[in-house]
Amino acid sequence: MTNKPVKKSRYRTVKAYKNEEFLNSRDARSLRIQAEFLEPESRFENFNVKDTIVFFGSARTKPKSQAQKALREAKKGNGDIQKAERDLKMSRYYEDARELSKQLTHWSKELGDDGDERRFVVCTGGGPGIMEAANRGASEAKGLNIGLNISLPFEQHENPYITHHLGFEFHYFFMRKFWFVYLAKVIVVFPGGFGTLDELFEVVTLDQTGKLSKPIKIVLFGAQYWKDIINFEALADYGTISPEDLDMMFVTDTVDDAFAYITKELTENALDYPGGIL
Repeated sequence: MTNKPVKKSRYRTVKAYKNEEFLNSRDARSLRIQAEFLEPESRFENFNVKDTIVFFGSARTKPKSQAQKALREAKKGNGDIQKAERDLKMSRYYEDARELSKQLTHWSKELGDDGDERRFVVCTGGGPGIMEAANRGASEAKGLNIGLNISLPFEQHENPYITHHLGFEFHYFFMRKFWFVYLAKVIVVFPGGFGTLDELFEVVTLDQTGKLSKPIKIVLFGAQYWKDIINFEALADYGTISPEDLDMMFVTDTVDDAFAYITKELTENALDYPGGIL
């Protein structure tokens, strides 16, 4: 006769905050949500992170070297040539995100760090693709960078370039989104899929409806991609948004233009704007 493992009961004599069965139950959901607010807040305070530049984009975008290798293999009969050619074309965005993040990190470090605050820290969703590229660029510039990861059944895994003490793992999408937006002064949106579009429209909606207590600049990187994917001008033509709503987004196709726009806006509008935690 085999002895089956006895499942621990949540109804037992143990301190509540040590009762994992209770903490993982439906009844403790509010505690888990609160933990995903308080624990990141504590870490950001400890590392003096006052505000961020957030990079959004596809988790599927590959580094150029990896895409080139895949295309060579496909031409040998070991893969889909059409897909490999597409991935190589899209890899430019990985390299652009990497370079832009590197330049912005060098710039932010030159603002000075007296130990009291760190300004405009690169922040991503912590996964592969564009997220990895931005964390990688910041790491190559020897700057702090943040990864707000989330548990998903596929694609999402923590990339190796996140600053060790600033890597997070979220369960709730809405708490992760809160931390994306709350510290952000700039959102840079590279080509991406449903998740990227969701994040973009979340921020645009908050801005349009006046729910942001501080200015956030939105940069759409990849002019042709965004022109093909979304006809923003048509929204204004049909009257479903106001023409001035189009001014909320700056569209560019080069690292130099994006860097110039972001640093100008931050210097003029955000350096003296209070950052930090509630």
